[in-house]
Amino acid sequence: MMRVVTRLLALFALTMVAACGQNDTPTAKAQGGPALWQVQRGELNGWLFGTIHVLPKGLSWDTPTITEAMTASDRLVLEAADLQDEQKTLSLFEKMGRSAGLPPLERRVPDEEKTALVKAMADGGTNSQLLSGYESWAAAMLLSASSQQGLGVSQDDGVEPVLIERFKKAGKPIGGLETVERQFAAFDTLPEAAQSRLLVQTIHEAKGMKALYDRILTAWGKGDMDAIAKEDQIGEQPDPMVEEAVLVARNRDWVKAIEPMQGRPFIAVGAGHLTGRENLIELLKAKGFTVTRVQ
Repeated sequence: MMRVVTRLLALFALTMVAACGQNDTPTAKAQGGPALWQVQRGELNGWLFGTIHVLPKGLSWDTPTITEAMTASDRLVLEAADLQDEQKTLSLFEKMGRSAGLPPLERRVPDEEKTALVKAMADGGTNSQLLSGYESWAAAMLLSASSQQGLGVSQDDGVEPVLIERFKKAGKPIGGLETVERQFAAFDTLPEAAQSRLLVQTIHEAKGMKALYDRILTAWGKGDMDAIAKEDQIGEQPDPMVEEAVLVARNRDWVKAIEPMQGRPFIAVGAGHLTGRENLIELLKAKGFTVTRVQ
């Protein structure tokens, strides 16, 4: 299974960082185009698009096939439509992520991880004093977001803002499969032991964040889902409890949200939800949907 923190790179960056920086490389075009599927069952004839929510500035990922699908669709469905409400998102994060009387962050990881934690915080421009007021899951998000500062990516250049702008201009409605509160609750309800393991995994991933992001970005631009799936074989495996709560359970909930849909929705979710155990495509097929790769 691909690393949980990396799969949720978008969520971490989108909720915690207004902009991670600028990329001064020339405008690039995604090779081949990101993966797109047609989803059909009964009165539903829509599309499923795998996204990356934070991208380098100037990356062109649109293709005629994607444009045709958006034009033919009758609405946009994101993971969480209210995620674009930055004030609401940050307010929820502060409400759910903070608790009184928490021990210092260094005391929440094994002794052998303390040095790496201090280094990861220093490299990301943060420190224990700033993070220790947050529960371990929230501290992990903040640490992951700080580690992304050198990636040269921004939420403003991600896929979702482009989709939202186009559907708004077309006068088409925009909805979500879940709420931001539901996304945070997946972490907030984890027991402390699982949160601590997530924090340790975040520390480990901070060291190779750029190389990993670059590999995934290249694979995504080509629509190479096999290459994205192969990241499952690299590095340590995610904690099963975290994987279940943050990825698998949410995928199951999304299927329940999609099942009653009719018409021609353009459903856009993070590409990481479309690979691995009980991914969204497999779950939809198990419910009788026909899912056909069109790009």
